Amino acid sequence: MRILTIGDKESKSLWDYYQPEKLEGVDLIISIGDLDPAFLSFLATFTHAPVYYVHGNHDEKYEKRPPDGCECIDDRIIVYEGVRILGLPGSLRYRPGMYQYEQHEMDAHVRRLFFSLQFHGGIDILVAHAPAENVGDGRDRPHQGFRALRSLLAEYRPRYFLHGHVHPNYSREYTRLKRFEDTLIINGYESYIFEYETEYETQFPKVKEKEGYDFTPEFLGKMKKKRDQEQKEAEKQAEALTAKK
Repeated sequence: MRILTIGDKESKSLWDYYQPEKLEGVDLIISIGDLDPAFLSFLATFTHAPVYYVHGNHDEKYEKRPPDGCECIDDRIIVYEGVRILGLPGSLRYRPGMYQYEQHEMDAHVRRLFFSLQFHGGIDILVAHAPAENVGDGRDRPHQGFRALRSLLAEYRPRYFLHGHVHPNYSREYTRLKRFEDTLIINGYESYIFEYETEYETQFPKVKEKEGYDFTPEFLGKMKKKRDQEQKEAEKQAEALTAKK
């Protein structure tokens, strides 16, 4: 199965300079959020492939103008051609917004999916706008990941995790491919096409070799401790600057 994942920035290649052959052979399109609904509608019009999407933190406009011909998979598991796909919306809350959540709120989203996860016997692809905590997320609050997503990866070990939100132009944490235990993580920024049956077998060993370490609980704990220390130091510096003024 050939899957096109898109998000965060409308691909000019697929919109402004669209040619039918660019979607040739694509079996499924998955949006990981923060895209113009007209762009999704455009793709749905020019392909026979289903277009699934989750809401990004900037997608409140979908309430007035949802993308035509597309299906929202927020907080649900769908099965397409035997592949179990779970979608979760939004980002960590850093300002008022419909699709922004505190950690405990995303924990609740996942708890509500418990029976569905048991019924389907797990998942093959996890789709979210935000990354998982300490796995390719940013250090600033707006781009920190959800602990609930990391828990899903650890417990259900899907083959793929598709997310966005962390852009290449403003985060040194950005990488297109990462891994967490048995999961190949794909940052779908703008666009990325992969073959469900073969990408894992070809890319996962390369990513594992490149990273050279495992995301053990001990390692994640050290990362969190370091991040907390850096945040405290930043807060102290900000307080010092305010005091000088």
